[in-house]
This record gives sequence, C-alpha cells and structure tokens, in this order.
Amino acid sequence: MDLIWLGRKAKGFWHWLSRRARETKPVPDHIDTHIDTGGFAIFIPAWQEADVIGHMLHHCRKAWPHDDIRIYVGCYPNDGDTIDTVCYAAFQDPRIRLVINDRNGPTSKADCLNAIWQQMCMDEAGGDASVRAIILQDAEDVVHKDALRVFARYLQNHDFVQLPVVPFVNPHSRWVSGHYCDEFAEAHGKSMVVRAAVSAGLPAAGVGCAFSRDAIVAVAQQNWRSGRAAQPFDADSLTEDYELGLRIKDMGGSGVFVRERGSEGTLVATSEFFPSDIGEAARQKSRWMAGIALLGWERMGWRGNWAEKWMRLRDRRAVLAALVLCAAYLAMLFLAVTTIGKWAGIYDPVPIGAPLSLILLCNAGLLLWRLCFRFGFTTAQYGWREGLLSVPRVGVANIISIMAARRALAGYIRDLKGIRLRWEKTQHIIKPGMPE
Repeated sequence: MDLIWLGRKAKGFWHWLSRRARETKPVPDHIDTHIDTGGFAIFIPAWQEADVIGHMLHHCRKAWPHDDIRIYVGCYPNDGDTIDTVCYAAFQDPRIRLVINDRNGPTSKADCLNAIWQQMCMDEAGGDASVRAIILQDAEDVVHKDALRVFARYLQNHDFVQLPVVPFVNPHSRWVSGHYCDEFAEAHGKSMVVRAAVSAGLPAAGVGCAFSRDAIVAVAQQNWRSGRAAQPFDADSLTEDYELGLRIKDMGGSGVFVRERGSEGTLVATSEFFPSDIGEAARQKSRWMAGIALLGWERMGWRGNWAEKWMRLRDRRAVLAALVLCAAYLAMLFLAVTTIGKWAGIYDPVPIGAPLSLILLCNAGLLLWRLCFRFGFTTAQYGWREGLLSVPRVGVANIISIMAARRALAGYIRDLKGIRLRWEKTQHIIKPGMPE
C-alpha cells in the first residue's frame, strides 16, 4: 500500500512539473460556486447528545445557509433533553426537522437512520420537494462550508462521495484523543487514496459522506429482495456506514474519495473531537472491530476482485493484529525480566540464533518504516510537533486496540448467543468557542 501511494505521488508530481512547463497562467479555482446544491437531506442520528447537538446545528445553519436543504435529526422518546435542544433549533430554522423514533433508545444507529429515512419519504409524499441526495453527519461534527458544492459536483458522476475526516487536536488529551489524529491522517491521506486507485470499494465513514437518492433506494430494494425490511440501513449492523459504501460497489455503483481545498484554501473535510478517555476510545473502537472484522466478515463475505479481497483482508485483520500485539508486549515484558535475571546472575538465557536475529532486524526496519509514514502524514496535517508525538502515540494506539479487541470478541460471542448488540454511547464534546 505504501509503495502504491508513493508511486501515485511520484506520478502526480511529474504531471505537475509537466503542466507548469506548459502553462503560462494559473489554473482556475476548482470550486464551482454556481453548481446546484439543492435537494440535499442531512441525516443526523442523536442519542443523548443534548450537550453538543445545539452547537452542531448552529454551525451547520451558518455553514450551509441554503434554503433548499433539510436537516433531519433523529431522537428517541426517552431522551427528552436532546429533543428539547433540537426543538429549540427547529424553532429558529424551519429547515431543521425533528424525527422521534417509535422505540425507546438506544437501538442501533442504523435503526435511527431508518426512522429518519421514513420521515423524509413521508414529507415528500405530503408535498415537500423531492430529495436527490442524502448526507450523513454526527451530532458532534463541524462541517465545511464548501462541502455541499463538492458533494453536488461529484454526485453528478458517482453514487457516493466521501470527504476526509480530520479530528481536532484536544489539548487536554494529547495521547488518547491525539492518536485518532494520527490514524485518520494516514487512513484518509493514504489508505482511502490507494483503495480508489486499485478500484476497490470505498467504505463510508458515517460522517462527511453523501449518497445519491437512486443508490440509497437501490440498497433498500436489495434488502427487500433479500428478505429484510425495505430500508437502506441495516438495523442489525454495528457499522452500517462501512457496509453501505461497499454494498454500493458490489451493486455496480461508483464511489469517490475527494481531497480538495475549498474557496478559502482549507481542506474540505468534516472535523470533530474524538474520545479523550481510554475506556471511551476502547468502547468506540470495539464497535468498529466487531462490525468490520467479525460481523462484517460474516455479513459481507469475500466478494469482488483481488483488490477488493485484499482491502477486506486488511480491514478484518484488526482483531488478529491486536492478539499479536498483546503477545509482543508480553514478550517485551518477559525479555525485561530475563535481562534483569541475567544481570543479577540468576538466569542465563539461551542466545538468539542468526535466523531469529535476522527476522528481528527486518521487523525493526519495517517498524521504522511505519513510524516514518505515521510521522509524515501527521506532520502534513497537524505540523511537526504533533508529528513527533505521533511516534510514541503508536504505543497508546496499540494498547487501545488490545482493549477494544477484547470487548469486540466478547460482543461477538454475545451476538452469536442471540443477544442483540446495541448502540454504545461515547461521550462527545464540541469545539471550544463555538456559540450556543
């Protein structure tokens, strides 16, 4: 994957040099300010989000002042605080629609999205203008003002558009929350780019993504033909967003990952704070692991060409990687104990042979390679200080992965026993300084 990315960068640099040699005037701005951005419906599922949803909606209203969009917020009847906050926002802006699920929460995020979908369809049947595309966001997101233009332009030729996710740096949680910055900088700076380059399916991130109406309807129809409810989001899935992007590819649709600069020169992306507590981070990642690596294997199979199978293998290795990491850390601990024993003269360890020494040397070289890439992508996104921190933060990320793998395996076992998995709540915060 690294070599494919480096090859594309080298090719892009050569094209840039060639273009500079031919052109005598600058390339015009790629953001088309005249493109039609109407007909979008923004879906925001919310469970116990009273602390952040008001801020998010206020910013969303300012960033996207377009009259011809609708913002649907899905809530639960046993979450009165969130309902009150959304009602207040809807009173200020008629584009905001409150949707209350017919069941108490939490159910699953997909179930909440399906309730929003049904309400949108009823609104259309009641005479509202039809929706041409669906945008997914979360209650703590900070959206980019040029995102609608990017969505509208690329949805002309694609069924699904994914923007980068750029976590905010939390100064109060440089290690736990900060490791998300490192992982997303590399995942959305390299991995998604390579997936698109090899024509593999692009998983949706659940935020900062838009789907054409036709693609969503096609997924709902396929669910109905498979004996499930005629709804676009699978309520039994923990990672409905990830699966939705891959299913669109399986059905012959096309997705695109877009990294572009907006009218003010900033990356068009969705930003948010990620969990700052290690337990919260492990809980969130356990849902991703269970949904992608375990249930995703069972639900999505191994369809597609070699590139698709390769990427699904990469996605599903997380639990195995965590087990290997756990064994590695135990080995490091054992090495420390035996070294102390050797120094104390109470233990004489068996010398490491030449083959194992060569393997360890190769592994050390590969580790250095990985750390250099991690440093490079984090530095490119956040600056050299965060880039330097990204190197020791790899250890924090590994510990969180081990904790998440244990939770994911336990949850998967419960699912096998017929205990339905629920939407596990993680505490969200909004960007400091955003108005009420």
